Amino acid sequence: MTAVVSRPAIDQWPDLMRVPAGARTTVSAYVARRLFLAGVRRLPVSVRLEGRTLGAGGPEMTIHRPDEFFARLGRGALIGFGEGYLSGAWDAPDLGAFLTVLAADLPRLVPDWLQTLRALAVARPPRRERSTRTNSRNNIAHHYDLSNELFEQFLDESLTYSAALFDGEELHLNGFSLMTAPEQGADLARAQGRKIERLLDHTAVGLGTRVLEIGTGWGELAIRAARRGALVHSITLSTEQRDLAEKRITAAGLADRVTVQLLDYRALPDDTTYDVVLSVEMIEAVGHDFWVDYFAILDRVTGPGGRVGIQAITMPHDRMVATRRTYTWINKYIFPGGFLPSVDVIEQITSRHTRLRVTDRLAFGSHYAETLRQWDERFLAAHESMLTLGFDETFVRMWHFYLEYSRAGFASGYIDVNQIVLTREDAP
Repeated sequence: MTAVVSRPAIDQWPDLMRVPAGARTTVSAYVARRLFLAGVRRLPVSVRLEGRTLGAGGPEMTIHRPDEFFARLGRGALIGFGEGYLSGAWDAPDLGAFLTVLAADLPRLVPDWLQTLRALAVARPPRRERSTRTNSRNNIAHHYDLSNELFEQFLDESLTYSAALFDGEELHLNGFSLMTAPEQGADLARAQGRKIERLLDHTAVGLGTRVLEIGTGWGELAIRAARRGALVHSITLSTEQRDLAEKRITAAGLADRVTVQLLDYRALPDDTTYDVVLSVEMIEAVGHDFWVDYFAILDRVTGPGGRVGIQAITMPHDRMVATRRTYTWINKYIFPGGFLPSVDVIEQITSRHTRLRVTDRLAFGSHYAETLRQWDERFLAAHESMLTLGFDETFVRMWHFYLEYSRAGFASGYIDVNQIVLTREDAP
């Protein structure tokens, strides 16, 4: 068993203990109230506030402490919205459904004239969380080193912490593929294996393939690649994940084919190349300031004619540009230093700065929504186990919000997930 470390409690989060106050808060809370009420009145939701029910009818939200809720919303925007949930200022019986409605209409909730003032209203990411070589270890530890037992409570037996690929039809549209929506309640472990095997298939991983994996997770991809006869070098910044991944790899009898190393991708040696480089949902932690460097390194370590397979959570390009200097609730409480790329920016960077070219892409955002739905269902069912492990009620509420907040993004189409295969082209 991994030693239990100190857990987030409300008294460890000063911003949850302290409700904004003062003249500035009075003004911003008034503006937030007007904008929020104007927005929800036309949405298919039911918001219960001060004895009234607002909205066109649909998923419910109850605002228990209006003064606190609008103070947090006015001063903290979406961060304040999330903090209001953590503090109990508001609640929703079906949190995911309510957030999905908001996510679907998010770009239009704030009037266009006010969008121009965005830079003045939203918080900027702190420099201490930029994904530099100095900061990245702490950023990763903040999430992935909470303890392996936490993740074992809600992941399937493969301990795969990324979008699963359920059964469905693969549609081919304008040079890329799109998966139809999955059936709710389908087998999660089988879908996780399907996701990994597809990526290995499309990058032609087989007997003797030299594979670099950036972001080990708990070792499932490395194990499956090694079973095909590949030689895998997997790197991670999470000590908790490395330790358990090595145990799982040894138990599978594959320690002679897989090496797991605690290493930043920027520290990869110059004189080593691989046939295939794989990275599943790691680019989200790179940070937009370092994307060019990241893909340049992928290019450098991929041998002539080699292939790169990445799985990336993405957002539309215009939203990416508009939000790239924004500090979010997810950054503050879940993934410090994280930011989502667009498919466009991946293609732009690789075409301008590398010899890598996109040769295959599959979008399957609805499958991530189902993955997150199942994770959250398992997470809530393990409530008592979470408390036994040393996590408190505030932490449980925080992660429930994180999982449902994320699910809403995929269910509404606000964000997506893509498997992208790039091939290194060495001809002129």
